[in-house]
Amino acid sequence: MKKRILFLGPPGAGKGTQASLISDSNAYLHLSTGELLRNEVERQTTLGIQVKEIINKGELVDDELVLEIVKQNLALSKKGWILDGYPRNISQADSLTKVLEELNQPLEKVFYLNLDEEKLVKRLINRGRTDDNEKII
Repeated sequence: MKKRILFLGPPGAGKGTQASLISDSNAYLHLSTGELLRNEVERQTTLGIQVKEIINKGELVDDELVLEIVKQNLALSKKGWILDGYPRNISQADSLTKVLEELNQPLEKVFYLNLDEEKLVKRLINRGRTDDNEKII
């Protein structure tokens, strides 16, 4: 049986980290919208070309385009998938629900990762730092 899992929460809560760990240990497809967008641009697909043009203008990629990319990738799943940080608002959630119904892939689990705001700020400030860099906090 395929697993279909959604991780939600603020930036820095650990969605990507947890999704990666679970997807790696279970051979689930890990779908992070930022990574999906970068992959489309890198592969120079039709959608990727559209995404690149939007980003180069300094604009945000619209919900419909992001959803189309997510939809295409959901179909690639063999054992299951984990959506990481998408949807981010009610409109995206409604659209995703319709797509999941079309694909006959209902969500099985939703995890909301909630951390103390102070801890989130520390994580975000120190994100990307290495042992060679002094931590700010």
